[in-house]
Amino acid sequence: MDKLRIGLVSVSDRASNGIYQDKGIPALEAWLERALITPFVLDKKLIPDEQSLIEQAICELVDESGCQLVLTTGGTGPARRDVTPDATLAIADREMPGFGEQMRQISLHFVPTAILSRQVGVIRKQSLILNLPGQPKSIQETLEGLKDADGNVIVSGIFASVPYCIQLLDGPYIETHEVVVAAFRPKNARRDTKN
Repeated sequence: MDKLRIGLVSVSDRASNGIYQDKGIPALEAWLERALITPFVLDKKLIPDEQSLIEQAICELVDESGCQLVLTTGGTGPARRDVTPDATLAIADREMPGFGEQMRQISLHFVPTAILSRQVGVIRKQSLILNLPGQPKSIQETLEGLKDADGNVIVSGIFASVPYCIQLLDGPYIETHEVVVAAFRPKNARRDTKN
């Protein structure tokens, strides 16, 4: 079976120029370590807010490195330099609008400016590409969703749907730690991996 390969792309002019430390990739890496039971390999890129460079980075991760999942962080707002969604849509074979809708739905529970986010989810070949927010706290909220004081899910995070999506794209079977995020699949798509 294919090993799960995940590409991480942090889009930031200042971090890529060394003006400040990138927080996006470390936040994503730490969250994936907590959330995934399935072993995975990471391929990481830190690049400036340049559409051609973002397109190139995503294409390399999918076409050359064989990443089944690519997570970008940063560059999703309305500012002129925020071109991550534009680059993502430019290299996409198909759009998956539910991911962007759900990300904004989650963020609206925290800030009214969530409607300014242009995050998208797309498929290129057999890979899922998701634009995440730039702030570590927002990354976690978007992936995990909202839970009440007892840990019950109020709003599902987007990662609950990622393992089944990758399974439908003929990628590896991904298992998660349910206390972080429970992967949802229809009964006929579940495998008994305890044996």
